[in-house]
Amino acid sequence: MANNGAIFVVGLGPGSKEYRTIRAQQVLEEADIIVGYNTYLKMIKDVTDGKEVIGAKMKEEVFRAKVTIEKALEGKKVALVSSGDPQVYGMASLLLDMMIRHGYDIPVEVVPGVTAALAVSSRLGSPLSLDYASISLSDLLIPREEILLRVRKAAEGDFTIVLYNPISKPLLEASMEIIREVKKVPIPVGIVDHAFRDNEKVIITDLDSWKKYEQLIGMVTTLVIGNSKTYVAGNKMITPRGYERKYSY
Repeated sequence: MANNGAIFVVGLGPGSKEYRTIRAQQVLEEADIIVGYNTYLKMIKDVTDGKEVIGAKMKEEVFRAKVTIEKALEGKKVALVSSGDPQVYGMASLLLDMMIRHGYDIPVEVVPGVTAALAVSSRLGSPLSLDYASISLSDLLIPREEILLRVRKAAEGDFTIVLYNPISKPLLEASMEIIREVKKVPIPVGIVDHAFRDNEKVIITDLDSWKKYEQLIGMVTTLVIGNSKTYVAGNKMITPRGYERKYSY
């Protein structure tokens, strides 16, 4: 007898309902079970009534993936939720990796969402108009030395740099000092906390002055450090795409 179970790994976007995709909303409404980090589940109370909801704490990602698979094997349609996009430091890779390793054959759809880099940059202006690199500063899974090497290489490549998960202040400070050392000039820095949520804060500063705002930086803060062409006009942080090199406007 066929098992009609299915898994949907859903990106919730930055937080507010209007920034979920139409497909994400559809999947959440149709799912039998929703699994997620407790904080994320609070963001989707509009779709959880009448459903089985399985919450988990921080550092319980393996449990979330495991219970999602178990419920799908029972024939349920399960939505495993991540904030932003589930592929960007989210649950998609863990869930798929676990399924491959154990040989599970369950239909899986990854439903993309607006990741933090895009959400915060829209608040800042347009700092990601040219090549950029996103780097997570969480050293729970990746060694500190490896993270700092990536930061240095991104700075040397003159990428606009997006820093996710700036939880460790020593690691954040070390990363910003590397970027400052490489850049040698006061590049613009955008700091956005709680993007598209209550208590949102948007700050534009630079590499020389960012530490004045360090006390505001936490788990739901994302930093955007410009490249050598990024500039600030009014309250907008702008990275030119390169049209000015070829066209007169």
